Amino acid sequence: MIANQVSLLEHRVTTGRFDPTFTLGRSTMAELVRLATHAPSAFHLQNWCFKAVHSSERKVMLTKLAHGQRQVSDAAVTYIVCGELNAHTTLRERLQPSVEASIITPEVQNQWVEMAIASHRDNPRAQHVEAVRSASLAAMSVMFAAREMGLDCGVLGGFDPTGVHAAFGLKPDEIPVMLVTVGRAAPGNWPQKIRRPIDDVLSWK
Repeated sequence: MIANQVSLLEHRVTTGRFDPTFTLGRSTMAELVRLATHAPSAFHLQNWCFKAVHSSERKVMLTKLAHGQRQVSDAAVTYIVCGELNAHTTLRERLQPSVEASIITPEVQNQWVEMAIASHRDNPRAQHVEAVRSASLAAMSVMFAAREMGLDCGVLGGFDPTGVHAAFGLKPDEIPVMLVTVGRAAPGNWPQKIRRPIDDVLSWK
């Protein structure tokens, strides 16, 4: 398992050119999100949501909001990965299945809820940071899931968040953090670019 995960990372590329004729079924698009929800989140907030943009009309709309980046219109699906604010208000309900499965105790549930409320309720910055962090982990998990299925993917941070929020009917507490494109690569993509040496990024303390 460890060797397989290393292989996925070592061979991962950001796909910028997709085959526009390739499509995915809804069940596959849903399965990618189901797998992505195994990402970690603080207090088990699960403060993310995904908008699967796959119709031709919606892909054209999102492409315009992503500054004309063609991969959005050519990919089989582009996920708008969002972080959720105010997730502490629903944490008790989100933890309840784990209590019922005897994974955590009601006492732990109460403790986590109290801690999340204390740190997030009157702290918009903490909510925002946590939302972006969780959505970023979820986005990477979508990409891992896609690669495990033999699909190609890319990630985009260049888009109009205000425009995306309005055009795709996001709720007030939903922040569009990044776009993840999934499909089948077309010819002409770059191989993985060279990474910085390990000595530049790792220090021993």
